[in-house]
Amino acid sequence: MQLSKEQFKKDFERKLISLFAEDVKEASRSHKFIALAELVKEYAFERWLKTNKKYSTEDKKQVYYFSMEFLIGRLLENNLINLGIIDIVKEGLEEFGISFEDIKLEEKDAGLGNGGLGRLAACFLDSMATLGIAGHGNGIRYKYGLFEQKIVNGYQVEVPDNWLKDGYVWEVRRRDKACIVNFGGNVRFTVEDGRLKAIHENYESVLAVPYDIPIIGFKNGVVNTLRLWSAEPIGEDFDFFSFSMGDYSKAMEYKYSVESITSVLYPDDRTEKGRLLRLKQEYFFVSAGIQSIIRTFKKKGKPITELDKYVAIQINDTHPALAIPELLRILIDEENLSWEEAFKITVNTISYTNHTIMAEALEKWPIDMFKSLLPRIFTIVEEINRRFCLDLIDKYGHDLDKINKMAIIRDGYINMAHLAIVGSHSVNGVAKLHTKILKEKELKLFNEYFEGKFNNKTNGITHRRWLLQANPRLTKLLKETIGEEWIKDPNKLIELKKFAKDSSVKEKFYKIKQQNKTDLAKFIKNKYDITVDPNSIFDIQAKRLHGYKRQLLNALYILDLYNRLKEDKGIDIYPRTFIFSAKAFPGYILAKEIIKFINTLANKINSDDDVNDKIKVVFIENYGVSLAEKIIPSANVSQQISTASKEASGTGNMKFMMNGAITLGTLDGANIEIKDAVGEENIIIFGLTADEVINYSKNGGYRSLDLYNNNPRIKRVIDQLLNGFLDVSPSEFMNIYNHLITYNDEFFVLKDFEDYSKAQDKIDKLYRDRDKWNEMAIINVAASGQFSSDNTIIRYAREIWKVL
Repeated sequence: MQLSKEQFKKDFERKLISLFAEDVKEASRSHKFIALAELVKEYAFERWLKTNKKYSTEDKKQVYYFSMEFLIGRLLENNLINLGIIDIVKEGLEEFGISFEDIKLEEKDAGLGNGGLGRLAACFLDSMATLGIAGHGNGIRYKYGLFEQKIVNGYQVEVPDNWLKDGYVWEVRRRDKACIVNFGGNVRFTVEDGRLKAIHENYESVLAVPYDIPIIGFKNGVVNTLRLWSAEPIGEDFDFFSFSMGDYSKAMEYKYSVESITSVLYPDDRTEKGRLLRLKQEYFFVSAGIQSIIRTFKKKGKPITELDKYVAIQINDTHPALAIPELLRILIDEENLSWEEAFKITVNTISYTNHTIMAEALEKWPIDMFKSLLPRIFTIVEEINRRFCLDLIDKYGHDLDKINKMAIIRDGYINMAHLAIVGSHSVNGVAKLHTKILKEKELKLFNEYFEGKFNNKTNGITHRRWLLQANPRLTKLLKETIGEEWIKDPNKLIELKKFAKDSSVKEKFYKIKQQNKTDLAKFIKNKYDITVDPNSIFDIQAKRLHGYKRQLLNALYILDLYNRLKEDKGIDIYPRTFIFSAKAFPGYILAKEIIKFINTLANKINSDDDVNDKIKVVFIENYGVSLAEKIIPSANVSQQISTASKEASGTGNMKFMMNGAITLGTLDGANIEIKDAVGEENIIIFGLTADEVINYSKNGGYRSLDLYNNNPRIKRVIDQLLNGFLDVSPSEFMNIYNHLITYNDEFFVLKDFEDYSKAQDKIDKLYRDRDKWNEMAIINVAASGQFSSDNTIIRYAREIWKVL
């Protein structure tokens, strides 16, 4: 957009007066942020209106991305960059004596996600808007998000993430576009005009109110929409009679019951109430989203039978899989289509992204719970399953074993992944290896039955957030070296490879990395009073904490390194700062114990004068988007060490390489494609392959106890978990011990220990050759363009949605 500095300054002063009756000198930092954000909204809203009008009049297909998470982070700087006015705004504020860097810190990260699934969804929205695709998000407006992580005495403590305490400046409440979502009750069937008709009655209704957030494309005038649904009571939410009779809790019971649906992300599913709430969440946002789509479509005056020509719905993992029976419900019950017509339209409209082969993440719902909460939806799922099983019998005869393995309903559960496959026209994995495993192993029967339905779409990240915004120093060097075309066309980053051996560019790159490391070192010192050396290797593992991601392998290696340094103070190692950042789900006991282990290890090492000039360990709490933007540009080493075959793709690996970190990883997920992109000499690979892991898991042949008994280094670190060496109770790390020894090391931590140690030794040697290391880092940046979400979305748009 065209904006002069003088006009911006006038607008900013006007906004402060209209909102707070304050001038620039009087306003608090908080008020300055709100005024600036409101002004940015004002600039964007005209474009938002034009975009929406264009979509309403065009006959083009629109894409709706359904996801439980949208980890959008802070939006102020991102929106200014995409509007093309970031420099004007910074200069204007500076003339008022205001630091933009200070102002942007006033914005809280939106509590709308947890990890890679949600950040992927946010990157996809950014890319769709930038590519001019009519693509919108559909999710839940969580009041408290997941949780805010505090580390207290080394333990993870969860406190509410009250991110909406002061409101959310970017959202617009659309009460006039609310929908009604029904739960419970019963279903009866009647015959009307010769057709079976379902009557859903005695249900409880909840109001779904949409809150819209503008998603601004990069300098193209397009503003798409992220629509988030909030659960609110219908009608009176206060029982005056109960209150007047003294039953104060009952007076508010209905209100609290309804609002709980959108209170937190991923309620604890260890209890039946938690599982029920999660199922209720999933239907709530899916039903509201589908109703909204149908309502918008019908305004075009097109026949409902043409829905699939104008609407594409992508479900991000199985959480939104209820979109399939919900769309069927509306087409059959409300639009009076036949089952055959409705099912064809539904399949052609919906596509499914699978994100995991982990059994725990392949959702299954107990029939009794599902039927009680969603009686009409259950009858539809039951009918999908019945018809699908009949089709299987037609093809395979009475091969009951095969039919049972593929059934949607079996053994008292509804398998949501099977529902998503049967009810969609496309099933994609998110990395070449992941898709190969799905097609050849985990979902082989479905791949054989649905010829051509399975495909790969390797994940991507928006380089405008993770490079242009997160690393302005490196961005400046890139502009000076290869120009600015890469901002709109990320594939142009490959031109940087021509400068990988240029001594001047390598020296500038090194200085940028050192400046970024110095910034992070200051942050760590201010927050934790830990002094880390920016000249040390910054070795970083920042991601969700899970057994298969193997933060434990990293920590055990550090303990082993500590042991060796204590035994031989003359060991020549390049100083290393190990940095962790991760949240564990509240009910995941092992993961929380690993966090305690890392922090216990950090305390012991950081307070030991014999070694703390060689190694330091830091755990940075409450990992999220804004923290990632601070951490990732400073990394020398990117730890991507998941058990091979367990990580579907990863996106952290892409963010780190894009900022010049060298990947230390297994041949898992997108690490394989990163290796292919940068060359084997510019990545450090170790460990078991996916085939080896799958073979061990299927056929046995691995005993962690043998490694414990035969490898003195492994035995020592395992014993140190329990023998008081870490200055904690012997029971403190018993779950870790049992996981590794008693239960035979499910994620092959000990099996990969020696190879991992050798890989770390290789890093130590490589980093000493500063010239070579910088060349490797530059090649990683140059090769990262292919992992931009722009490229990923182009493939979705052409091959699945058919909108390009």
